[in-house]
Amino acid sequence: MAKKNTRDTLSQPGLFDIFDDISLSLEPPLPIHPSIEDFVVESRKAGPSQEPPAHTNHLDEPVAVDSRPRQAILFRSFGSGSSGNCSFIGDRSGGILIDAGVDAKTVIDGLKDMGLTMADIHGICLTHDHGDHVRCVYSLVRRHNHIKVFCTPKAFSGIMRRHSISRRLKDYHQPIYKEFPFKIGPFEITAFEVSHDGTDNSGFFISRSDMSFAIATDLGCITDRVDFYMRQANFIVIESNYDAEMLANGPYPTYLKARIAADNGHLDNSDTAKYLALIRSPKLKNVFLCHLSRDNNTPSTALNTVAAALGITPGIAPEPGALRLEVLPRFDASPLYILRK
Repeated sequence: MAKKNTRDTLSQPGLFDIFDDISLSLEPPLPIHPSIEDFVVESRKAGPSQEPPAHTNHLDEPVAVDSRPRQAILFRSFGSGSSGNCSFIGDRSGGILIDAGVDAKTVIDGLKDMGLTMADIHGICLTHDHGDHVRCVYSLVRRHNHIKVFCTPKAFSGIMRRHSISRRLKDYHQPIYKEFPFKIGPFEITAFEVSHDGTDNSGFFISRSDMSFAIATDLGCITDRVDFYMRQANFIVIESNYDAEMLANGPYPTYLKARIAADNGHLDNSDTAKYLALIRSPKLKNVFLCHLSRDNNTPSTALNTVAAALGITPGIAPEPGALRLEVLPRFDASPLYILRK
């Protein structure tokens, strides 16, 4: 099922919002007087005088990390799918989390297995405001208050508007703006536009010295900006959400099938496979398929569809230096991947 490229995104309720309204915050929201409600909920009112600066993202406080040797990039997913999304990107000196939809214990235990702690997490970058990406963010930062939450002001407003998360989260919010790079330790990070039905959805392009990583977890089509960053990356995390035939013949109601298949919904295996075959080059070393549907996909279906397009035989170890293809587990932590060019 071919999908046209588009830059248009619609602000609609999320695909799985029926599950997203559960609050895991330990503190109930405080009552807010109507006269100041907008001030508290919105990180700042939109207006011409409050546009992002034209030259850079200014961080309130620089993020300092230690100077241990850095070679490989480390990557591990702690969960990928509508039940919860969170992953680590960094090195032996620490790194960042992408999204916070997985409970704190799972993240802490997963980091411990890697020889890291929450003290080694220097920021949480949120892609959008759907609950499976943000529901545990406050439980992480309230116990580890050195961590900043990086997302656009619109995305932050969507989080506060849609979910019963403590309003104290604003104390940890560091506003960022798409296409303006910012640094966390040795990593330069650029948020870019993706087409999904959340609020101000972002992918992230993460680079350090001569290695680069692109992640787009929820998107309905490949836009020009997604293509621009994916083509530069040595390592890619990209959605392969559903099999078109399984979705068409599955139990979902017609309206939900249409929303999933829309250009601001999710990517099906075939579209992901065709796109990866199009951009494949010697610089691309690892591809991770993420956010697989529980009801409309299987890991083997996604893997086989994409592998066929890339000329890869599943189950056979690739030659050294050859492209490696992996499927990220939906509910469990992935292995720790040590990524080198």
